[in-house]
Amino acid sequence: MTLKLFLAAHPYADDVLALPVEDIDRAAVHYGPAFAMTEVERREDPPTVIMERDGVRIGFSENGGDPAQEGAAILVSDIERAREELLSAGVEVANSRVDERDGKRYQVFFVIAPDGLCYYFHQELAM
Repeated sequence: MTLKLFLAAHPYADDVLALPVEDIDRAAVHYGPAFAMTEVERREDPPTVIMERDGVRIGFSENGGDPAQEGAAILVSDIERAREELLSAGVEVANSRVDERDGKRYQVFFVIAPDGLCYYFHQELAM
């Protein structure tokens, strides 16, 4: 049995179920294989597609927002596995580093998607 990789997703700004994109069909085609997500819902007004992995949902919406100003922080169970899966799917992954916040340490890396959205993948490190 494979353990869940995605544990949670939080938006940088407003709503992790409505990250702004120009075309929801392109988003669904990209994030399906790139992040190993499955489409679970479509909405009409505004056009929105909800994708899911391991019970964690991220949505993409043609809502007029600026993708370059948005994205999501994705908490993962295994940062190296996440990095390897993304690289295997042809996703460009930035160098990893350790961030410290709220008295905790996190191994992190960033992904800038073709639509301009930025993703902060992170896993808490043991102290």
